[in-house]
Amino acid sequence: MEHVPAHPDSQTVTDVMDPARSAALQVALGQPATIIAGATLPPFFHQLYFWEPQPPAKLGRDGHPATGLGLIPDLGLPRRMWAGGRLAFDTPMMAGEPAHKTTTIDSVTRKDGRTGPLGFVTLRHKIVQNGRVCVTESQDLVYREDLSSDAPSPAAPIARRDEDLCRTVHFDSTLLFRYSALTFNGHRIHYDLDYARDVEGYAGLVTHGPLLAQHLILLATEQLGTLRTFSFRATAPLMHFEAADLCWCADGTMWVRGPDGRQCMQAQAS
Repeated sequence: MEHVPAHPDSQTVTDVMDPARSAALQVALGQPATIIAGATLPPFFHQLYFWEPQPPAKLGRDGHPATGLGLIPDLGLPRRMWAGGRLAFDTPMMAGEPAHKTTTIDSVTRKDGRTGPLGFVTLRHKIVQNGRVCVTESQDLVYREDLSSDAPSPAAPIARRDEDLCRTVHFDSTLLFRYSALTFNGHRIHYDLDYARDVEGYAGLVTHGPLLAQHLILLATEQLGTLRTFSFRATAPLMHFEAADLCWCADGTMWVRGPDGRQCMQAQAS
């Protein structure tokens, strides 16, 4: 494994937690819009904020900000995936109040995998509001080379079927578009079907990993009342035309099961 020197700098972004944006996500998820100024934001709704818009000249072919221009170095690997993360929810965030997110790079490594070279980047985010740390998050990103035409598709793990609670959710291109818009996520695999299929080799539009995690987090919050920690790892992509089962066990173990029984995400809540 090769350790790649990372940019040592951190960056801080300030944003106001606009309640309209959170209420819009509630509506997109089929929930009533209850968030107003002064209300507590549900866990993980901070994904809707702290946008970092870049001009077209600073975007990669996939619509994301190009690597090598900010904190993340250019690893020479064009395909980007959010592989997972770990979150600690220390203090509830409040709608209508400003907050600050400071991002640093924990690690950047590169190694050779079964399907070719891989780049691993872990970002650490700390979100502070009214002088208190609200969320500490580690975000794992994976970068890969383009698929070759004869490359075998990796086998997805098979999901468990011993859950204590199962809830089925549905996805379509409208929901993916709305989530991309609310998070200012320009990654074309979520809304450009030709790009997702012809360039990155997916069967359809890819459901956002954070959107799957958000569904699991909301379910965990229902079961636990207060969510202190949450970790998740994506294990297989879910397409926009596929329904998914959100699975919960009493010990806080969670997973997303695709319609063919494959495990798309595993998680742990407490």
